[in-house]
Amino acid sequence: MQRRPQRALAATAAALTAATLSACASERDSGGGEGGEAQSGGTLVFGAAGDPAMFDPAFASDGETFRIARQIHEGLLGNELGGTEPVPELAEDWEVSEDGLEYTFSLQEGVQFHDGTDFNAEAVCFNFDRWYNFEGLAQSPSASYYYQAVFGGFASTPDVPSIYESCEATDENTAVVRLTQVTSKFPAALALPAFSIQSPTALQEYDADNLSGSEDALSYSEYALNHPTGTGPFRFESWDRGNGEVTIVRNEDYWGEAALLDEIIFRTIPDGNTRRQELQAGSIDGYDFVSPADYQTLEDDGFQVLVRDPFNILYLGFNGGNVPGTQANPALQDPRVRQAIAHAIDRETIVNSLLPEGAETATQFLPPTVDGWAEDVTTYEYDPERARQLLQEAGAEGTTLRFYYPTDVSRPYLPDPAAMFQVINQNLTDAGFTTEPVALPWNPDYLNAVQAGQADIHLLGWTGDYNDAYNFIGTFFAEAANNQASAEFGAFSAPEIFQALAQADAEPDAEARTELYQEANRLIMDYLPGVPISHSPPALVVAENVQGLEPSPLTAEVFSTVSLAD
Repeated sequence: MQRRPQRALAATAAALTAATLSACASERDSGGGEGGEAQSGGTLVFGAAGDPAMFDPAFASDGETFRIARQIHEGLLGNELGGTEPVPELAEDWEVSEDGLEYTFSLQEGVQFHDGTDFNAEAVCFNFDRWYNFEGLAQSPSASYYYQAVFGGFASTPDVPSIYESCEATDENTAVVRLTQVTSKFPAALALPAFSIQSPTALQEYDADNLSGSEDALSYSEYALNHPTGTGPFRFESWDRGNGEVTIVRNEDYWGEAALLDEIIFRTIPDGNTRRQELQAGSIDGYDFVSPADYQTLEDDGFQVLVRDPFNILYLGFNGGNVPGTQANPALQDPRVRQAIAHAIDRETIVNSLLPEGAETATQFLPPTVDGWAEDVTTYEYDPERARQLLQEAGAEGTTLRFYYPTDVSRPYLPDPAAMFQVINQNLTDAGFTTEPVALPWNPDYLNAVQAGQADIHLLGWTGDYNDAYNFIGTFFAEAANNQASAEFGAFSAPEIFQALAQADAEPDAEARTELYQEANRLIMDYLPGVPISHSPPALVVAENVQGLEPSPLTAEVFSTVSLAD
C-alpha cells in the first residue's frame, strides 16, 4: 500500500484552482523523453517484484496490481507527471458548491472504453453507485479497502455512515457527485486507481462484483482476471499466471496522446538479485525496487537508476487493540510493552545500513513534507535498557510475539524484508522479547494474514496516494479504519484520536486543519499503535535506451510516455 504535503481542499479553494488544474492535464500527456527523438513502437519488458492480485482496481490495494491498472484504467483525476498533486484526467475540470458538498465534473468528450462503449456521465455514475452498492464479500476490507478508507460504509450498512450521497448525470458530459459531509480527502482521492472509471458494459457482462471464497482468500470474477476494461492508453492482452507475465498493448483508439510502445510485458521476478541479473543480461528493460547496494554497479554498467522522492512510511504494526472479540495479543494492550518495543528498535542503524542514501528515521506515521507533521510528538529513542525496564514494570519479561514478515517481494519502503526482519528481531531479542518468526509470500498470504489479525507484530508500510495528512494517519487510525476497514493495528478504541482525525478531515480552513492533524499526530504517538521506522527514497532502473519514464513519489509511473531509442 502507498500513503501524503499541504493541499488546500476547502470548497472555495478547489473551485478557484479547477481551471489551473485543467491546464496541467496536457503536462501529464506529454509523451517522449530526454536525449533525442522518441521512437514509437517496440516491446518493453519490465521486472515486477510480485504478482498482481487481479486487474479490477476497485478491489485492489497493492502496488503491483496498481502498476498495471494505471496503464489500463483512468479516473476523473490523475496525478501530475513525476509529482504528488492531482490533475484532471477523464474530468477536464470541476466546480465545487459553496457548502463543499456538491462536485460538478465536466468530462472529456469523445472518449471510449476499450470495448467500444462510450465514456459519459452515466458511466461515471454507474461506477460510483457500483462502489456504494457492493454486497457480501465485496464489502470485506480485503476487497474494497480503498472505498471504505475514503467513503466509509455502503448502501446496505446504515450503521456505518458513508460520505457518498449520490451521483447524477445532468447531461452526457456532466456528472454531479454529492457528499454527505465535507472531507479533506475529496476530490484528491479520486486520483487513486481504486476509483478508476470502468466500462459498465464489461462490468455487467463479466459479473464483476461476483466474488467468492472467503475474506482471507478471495476469488475474483472473470472480469477482474481476464477482461478489465478502461479508457487508458494501454489495453489488457493476457495474463500468463504460470510464467508470471502480464501483457498489455497500445490502445490505438486512445482519446489522448497515444502510447509510444506497442506493448509492455510485466514479468514477475520476486528476488531482487535475479531482477538485477536479468537486466544485466538484457532479458528485461527495467525493474523496480532496486537494492541500494546495487545503485553504483548499475550506473557504472550504463543503466539509469531513477530515484524517487521519499513519500512513504515503514512501520512495525502491533495487533494490540482493546476492542473485545478481536485477536489482539493481550500483552500488547499494555502501553509499557508497546513502548518497550519502540525503545528496542535501532532505527538509525536500519536507515544507515539497510536503506538508500536520503532515507530518514521516522518520528510519526507521515513524512515531514506533509502538512500536519508535528515537531513535538513523543519520541522513543533506541534504548534497550529502558525497554527491559518497561517490560519488567509491566511484568512481561520474555513476552512472546508472533513476528510476521513478507517474502518474495520488495516494497518502496521495504527493499529487503528478510534483512529488515533480522535486524529488528535481534533488537527485540536483545531487549528481552521472545519471537516466533512467520515468513509468508507477499500476495495473498502475507497481506491476508496481516489483515485478518494473525500477526502480533508485522512489517508493513505505505506510499502516499495523494498529498494529504488523512491519507496517512486517517487511513490507519480513523475510527472506521480501525474498527471496520483495517486490522493492521488491531481494532482499538481511542476516542480522542478518532475525534481529532474526524474534526481535521471535516475542517474547511487549511491552516486550522493542519493544526488539528498535528494534534492528532501527538495523540497517536502517545498511544503508540505501532512503531514508525523510516521514510525511504525508492528507485527503479531502466536500460540506457529507455526514454521518458518519469519516476513518481507515489510509485505511480505512467508508461505511455516511454519509448525505446534505436
